[in-house]
Amino acid sequence: MPINNVNAATAQSVTDQALSKASEQDRSLDKTAFLKLLVAQMKNQDPLKPLENAEFVAQLAQFSNLEQVMGINSRLDQLSLQSQGMQNTQIAQMVGSSVTVNGTQVTLDGSGKGAAIGFSLQSPSTSTTINVLDAEGNVIRKIDVGGKGTGLSKYTWDGKSDAGVMMPAGSYKVTVEAAAANGAKISVTQNVTGTVKSIAFDKGYPELQLDNGLAVPVSDLLRVNAPTTTTTTP
Repeated sequence: MPINNVNAATAQSVTDQALSKASEQDRSLDKTAFLKLLVAQMKNQDPLKPLENAEFVAQLAQFSNLEQVMGINSRLDQLSLQSQGMQNTQIAQMVGSSVTVNGTQVTLDGSGKGAAIGFSLQSPSTSTTINVLDAEGNVIRKIDVGGKGTGLSKYTWDGKSDAGVMMPAGSYKVTVEAAAANGAKISVTQNVTGTVKSIAFDKGYPELQLDNGLAVPVSDLLRVNAPTTTTTTP
């Protein structure tokens, strides 16, 4: 192979390898790097047959386009980080708020007010049973709430066991079973309400830490409840 062909092939190889390496590793090429590529191309071209104007301009355009695309990617990454930071700031403001999330735990606070239980049925049921379990997994209360319609239903557990004994303050697991008239099981989605005590970001996504001991990703958040207000008479 003639020397001029070797030089031309070398020049193209240098350019192609550099561009390929940058693309594979998704690294930004600054202007200095582009100039180095151009210099390498020109040093290795055939001196008796330099690049035609159109070809040289086309390569300049290719380098320029690549630089612009990488610059856009860099700016998009920065915007994404800024957006994520703003979202985290907004989520952090939920600390102290009452929220309803997907979950199966409820908390007795020892005040005697009981605990709210929420669940949603995919279709109407003719029989619905709420089971309350202690920390060891024992069913301490079985509550028949009858037929329920499609969608959200609420029930307040009074905090007592089947024997009528008031249970101590703490967290309890709740399961809900629903069936249609033909005995077929109905899909149930459970939700619980609690107060956000803190928010963790160490898992790569925001996680709500509730006062009932439940930890759920923010994607399980169903709603932020309006603060309760009390009125006083003079």
